[in-house]
Amino acid sequence: MTKSNLLRIKTASWGKDKNKLQDIRHTVFVREQSVPERLEWDEYDETATHFLAFIDNLAIATARLKSDGQIGRMAVLSAYRNQNIGYQLLGFVLETAHKQGLKSVFLHAQVQVIDFYKKRGFVERGEVFMDANIPHREMIKTVNDRD
Repeated sequence: MTKSNLLRIKTASWGKDKNKLQDIRHTVFVREQSVPERLEWDEYDETATHFLAFIDNLAIATARLKSDGQIGRMAVLSAYRNQNIGYQLLGFVLETAHKQGLKSVFLHAQVQVIDFYKKRGFVERGEVFMDANIPHREMIKTVNDRD
């Protein structure tokens, strides 16, 4: 990332930003990870708080936060991975959870990225389980104002 390509993260609207959100999730989950299309879209998309990360005006990453504190559908386009974008996006989601008054958050992490979430203070809970033929583990975190 060069200085002219500044990262910008915003709270998104499913109604207004649906195409950008769906494009990123379709690319990462359906095309790259072979998640069945019918499993990717659910009733929570209408009510969750969504997030988009941009480089200049290009949407490159997304996540969502459900009212029960579950963070999910976090995805960064492959060309932008390993550049600290996911870490910053997760930080923005955690700040939003704090502003919404959530005391804790949880997520279902793909096993290969558990260490990524540990760096943000998440801890593993329960056994590994399969979701869309991908091994996951639940992780939880207390929300505070230092995230």
